[in-house]
Amino acid sequence: MITNLMRRGLPALLLAALPLLPASLPAAADSTLLPKAAPGAPKPLPGAGAPEQVMATLYEAIDRLPVSAEHREGYDRRLYKHWNKGLNATDGCNTRKEVILGEAVDAPQVGDRCALTGGSWLSKYDNVVVTDAARLDVDHFVPLAEVYDSEQTPWSPERREAYANDQDSPDTLIAVTAASNRSKADKDPAEWLPSDAAYHCAYAATWVGTKLRWDLAADEAEREALLGLAEDCPATVVAYEPAP
Repeated sequence: MITNLMRRGLPALLLAALPLLPASLPAAADSTLLPKAAPGAPKPLPGAGAPEQVMATLYEAIDRLPVSAEHREGYDRRLYKHWNKGLNATDGCNTRKEVILGEAVDAPQVGDRCALTGGSWLSKYDNVVVTDAARLDVDHFVPLAEVYDSEQTPWSPERREAYANDQDSPDTLIAVTAASNRSKADKDPAEWLPSDAAYHCAYAATWVGTKLRWDLAADEAEREALLGLAEDCPATVVAYEPAP
């Protein structure tokens, strides 16, 4: 559990360094260490031991999103079982609590049944510091209704539960203020963006990376909104690992 929770800090470090990266990514120093990819395929992360992890500029990543009309008919939030018992089924902390613990700036005290006391968090959507875990929501970065709209073929119950509790990626779930999460609701970037404009590039990159990780489509309005954001984020890099 500790290893997985520590991974949640990686995107913040990566995105903080983005202004220093060129718009086009450098080639690996020794290309023989990386598998050959088909033309247009995502680029493996240079120097990474796991070839599944890929990187692309925001423009490139958006171009890899399948484009399809949304289909909301038949959606029910209960199709996506959450929260499950998390990474450690014996610690009393479900997925939601584990995400909150993993994103704490100052760690809270953990009591019986994973009751949290103290601690602090930074809500990235609105740049608000939170000192009471009860004021936090754990948001599915791509909302469950949007996932349903974007499934290219209907997912199995197991895959839907895997998405709804995904802690193998540090991006699928995020702890934010309840107010910002409810403002977002099930809207995509054509309909809603975080109130903190400084987070827009990172938001677009995380949205696109999560959709690519889970092989989800985008509709035309969503794609156009993302391309508009990419114009203001030329150095932003999308990093993701395809879900099993």
